[in-house]
Amino acid sequence: MPYPLLLAQNHIQLIPKEFDKWIVLVTVITVVIALLKEWEKPSTIFFLGVVALMITGIIQVDNVLSSLSNSSIATIIVLVIVTTHLYHTFNVSEILSHLVGKSKKPRLFLTKIITFSALLSSFTNNTPVVAGLTPFVYDWCKKMGAHPSKLLIPLSFSTILGGMITVIGTSTNLVLVGFIETNNLPPLAYTDFLYLGLLVTFFGILYLVTIGYHLLPENKEVFDDAKAIAPEYLMGLQIRRGSKLISKTVAASKIKSFDGAYLIEVHRKNKVITPIPDDFIFEERDTLMFMGQTENIMIILNSDVGLAVPNHDDEAEIVEAVIPANSALSKKKLSKINFRETYDVELVAIHRNGQKITGELDNVYLQAGDMLLLSAGDTFFSNIKLYKEFYVLSTIENNKNTISTTKKWGYFSLLATLIALVALDVIPLLMAAIFAFSGLLLIKATNFNIVNKELDMDLLVLLTSALTLGEAFISSGASEIVSNVFIKIFLPFGVYGVLIGLFLFTVMLTSFVTNVAAISIAFPIAYSLSQMLEVQSTPFFVAIAFAASAAFLTPVSYQTNWIVYGPGGYKPKDFMKVGLPLMGIYTVVCITFIFTYYQFH
Repeated sequence: MPYPLLLAQNHIQLIPKEFDKWIVLVTVITVVIALLKEWEKPSTIFFLGVVALMITGIIQVDNVLSSLSNSSIATIIVLVIVTTHLYHTFNVSEILSHLVGKSKKPRLFLTKIITFSALLSSFTNNTPVVAGLTPFVYDWCKKMGAHPSKLLIPLSFSTILGGMITVIGTSTNLVLVGFIETNNLPPLAYTDFLYLGLLVTFFGILYLVTIGYHLLPENKEVFDDAKAIAPEYLMGLQIRRGSKLISKTVAASKIKSFDGAYLIEVHRKNKVITPIPDDFIFEERDTLMFMGQTENIMIILNSDVGLAVPNHDDEAEIVEAVIPANSALSKKKLSKINFRETYDVELVAIHRNGQKITGELDNVYLQAGDMLLLSAGDTFFSNIKLYKEFYVLSTIENNKNTISTTKKWGYFSLLATLIALVALDVIPLLMAAIFAFSGLLLIKATNFNIVNKELDMDLLVLLTSALTLGEAFISSGASEIVSNVFIKIFLPFGVYGVLIGLFLFTVMLTSFVTNVAAISIAFPIAYSLSQMLEVQSTPFFVAIAFAASAAFLTPVSYQTNWIVYGPGGYKPKDFMKVGLPLMGIYTVVCITFIFTYYQFH
């Protein structure tokens, strides 16, 4: 057995106990620096921090297992899976089109869309909300001649604001609950989030549709390029077994009756037939090459003539995407980047501003501005990295097996019942999440094969490692060292001054590292401060919860900001310009509410 592990299992330390807090403090500082410098992914950085403390014997294997079994971590994992499937299974975009799709004025549309997204994010994971609504917003902008850059940052910010209305609205709140549970502290009530969450959401939306709207840039590049392309793709559709086209001539088939899509070639084995005579007889596995806009080609695909996209799974969706100017895919060849394996998508077609692209698609070098048609499976939207490298404009409707209306309403009834039971403290949140997931299995909205692909091990490692490191930060006494510094600096301004200092510290932290990392570092400090000052801990915990979610200043601070960064053609300064006033409003509302509502001394 490796020597460090033997030491850890037998609780033997190479370094005297009195040095524990200093070792942990140095480790935490190193972790923060590594996060700020982006030396590695946050999950890797926290994991290595835990390993370092295991080698010294400060952290034991039992500590890691205890964090892994924390109910909040399990709740986060299950809820992420459930909410992702909820969004895509029940077609929220279609519901939204009935509610706000008829709005013709950008600011009215903005008000409706961000209010809807904020409320939706209060009980679902906000990443799939932004991932799903961004194409909807972009499509509306194309139709109305508006600029996506005036709408997409508010979309991201509104989901962050709405996520604070409930404990399940963001993983930050659930991680905080996990820390509180581990330390056997009084749990936070739903009202600790509800009242303040509604206030910051209201004032935040009010700002975004007034002053913030004028501060948003009008970036014409992304929208105008996409509009100028007027995408007419060359797409090959293959004749399937049992197709009505087999043994029929072109004249006797329906092929020429489809408007807006034109048959220009037929590929049969190694032959290309063009022009195509009216007496040409179709055969099974012929590939018919159509030129047209995606919607028109999909009309043919969804018809009963028996055509299919080659290498396209029946359970997959056809999506339209564009490669933004800042994409890492630009000037890369598909065959060299394992495109299919990395993104779980199949490239169907490329359109490049009127240029003719020849040869095998795998050998084509991608360029910024390229528009792609992709065959995407169920794991497509769960991979957040995808949105940094290309942006989905729209999902092309296809005839897939849909869930009946009866099953949908039955599931919504189950969901409403579970939410009510959790609110009334009849059942714990984790049990409700498991029941909600079971309902998705019963109506066949998902299965364990899909879940296996979507299970985010990176998130699991991050949560477990962060919780373990946070506990070591408290138990070793390292958090008291930092808390003493806070007290010396801010106590001259009273206890309220200490709380304000903690809030601002957490805000700065979350602007440059993930919100989970921010709450993991801030909680031990908040806990120690409340103990040393002998005041109730709840105001401190509420302060760091809201501060850790205040990711308004940089695009790197939150996943939803990354999703809209490319499509909006934004620069980092755009987030600072719009986010800084919002941060000021957010901070004033939070601090004022905490001082007034809790009235601690």
